Amino acid sequence: MSEIRIVGTAHVSSESVDEVRREIDSFAPEIVAVELDENRYHTLKYGAVEPEIADIIRGGNLSLFLVQWGLAYVQKQIGMDVGVEPGAEMKAAYEAAEERGIRVGLIDRDIRITLQRFLGLMTLREKLRMGWALLASVVHLGGGEEEIDVEALKRQDVIDMALEEFRKFSPNGARALIDERDAYLAARVLGLARTYERVLVVVGAGHVAGIRRYLADPSTLPPLQELTATVKPFPWFKVLEVLVAALFVGILVLIAFSGLGVGVLAWALVYWVLLHGVLTAVFTLLAGGHPYSALAGFAVSWLTAIHPLLAAGWFSAIVEANIRKPRKGDVKRLLEADSFAEMRANPLFRVVFVAALANVGSTLGTVLYFLLLFPALGVDPTVLLGQGWENLVRFLVGGG
Repeated sequence: MSEIRIVGTAHVSSESVDEVRREIDSFAPEIVAVELDENRYHTLKYGAVEPEIADIIRGGNLSLFLVQWGLAYVQKQIGMDVGVEPGAEMKAAYEAAEERGIRVGLIDRDIRITLQRFLGLMTLREKLRMGWALLASVVHLGGGEEEIDVEALKRQDVIDMALEEFRKFSPNGARALIDERDAYLAARVLGLARTYERVLVVVGAGHVAGIRRYLADPSTLPPLQELTATVKPFPWFKVLEVLVAALFVGILVLIAFSGLGVGVLAWALVYWVLLHGVLTAVFTLLAGGHPYSALAGFAVSWLTAIHPLLAAGWFSAIVEANIRKPRKGDVKRLLEADSFAEMRANPLFRVVFVAALANVGSTLGTVLYFLLLFPALGVDPTVLLGQGWENLVRFLVGGG
């Protein structure tokens, strides 16, 4: 029967690096299984491949990039506090194994699948809370004032407390990042154990208990297909955008049939264009965007606000990327930034930040439009609804 030994590490711990090397020498495994997938292994060994900016700002990739960068940034900042690169113990594990001629097994789920399921499983409330928490962490960690006891991160009581808090904060996020990966890692370990007699497993300390539970009772493992399937959450934002478009068109139709005149209808259109355009441009400039990027956002925001497949931020970001081109190595420099000001000076971050804030400005324009339109026009919405609807029905019934 195969012998499996599990080493639980803190991903930013210098002690974990030494412990991994000691365990390899004392246990003499036939294979060292590390908590890495092909992409992260390649990144640790050969360096990160710079993403294309067009790929980052396209559709859902922007959300994935922001989440991945935010999580990596927080971990990086902790690692910098103790002088250790995140993932150093995994790097030490495969390097020590390769030096001794020992096979290396990559047992973690593809990071892209994990992030997609992380975002797909979370509710809207969880996503908003997570975004705020990441933003607060970035600002707080940039100060570098608080010392962190990294070795305490490997104590079981600390792990249990942290996991419990995470489950309260985001139960579905914890499911994707922790529970599913416990199962996936355990399944891969069992697969290796069918081939090798001595398997050393190097994983983050937070996964140790879950993996051991599955190893003790493999019948509880879910099928791997379930753990790698794409999650398609209900498209709340797309539905909302369609409703916004329908409401906007509906208001214009009611104004047209209310008898208030062409002038009121024209002003309703002007307010839509100006509110969206100005706020998108202002938020683009607040993000550090070029005036031309702000102008691009101003020009398209009125249309993207009612088009479910377009976003004003994409256009502002594309112009920004062409004027202030991201450079090779910007991702690495972004992770090494010590302050928010230093991050904003990074061309890649500025492009992504422009995309995000331009979209915020456009969304704010939509909210304010529906709140301020009727007071600005001096129109009673109940009168508009009653008169406009009555005239519209009369028009439709009468056939024109």
